[in-house]
Amino acid sequence: MKALLSALFAVMIGLTFAGSTYAAEEKKMDAPAAAPAAPAAPAATPAAGGEMKKDEKKAEKKMKKAKKAKEEKKEEKKEEKK
Repeated sequence: MKALLSALFAVMIGLTFAGSTYAAEEKKMDAPAAAPAAPAAPAATPAAGGEMKKDEKKAEKKMKKAKKAKEEKKEEKKEEKK
């Protein structure tokens, strides 16, 4: 019985902290974004939900493009050696 009560107590405490953390994050999302004092890099300040995903997708595309260009250069060098 003690084990059951202590487990229930631990779960209740965990849910309390998880709920308060979730509420704090949701409150941050609802707050309007403040204007930055100085221009900052886009990755330095998280943007509103959709904008951040767009930035991540752009960065991912850029990385893929750079990787592809690097592989093409390697292939060209191999062909030159032949």
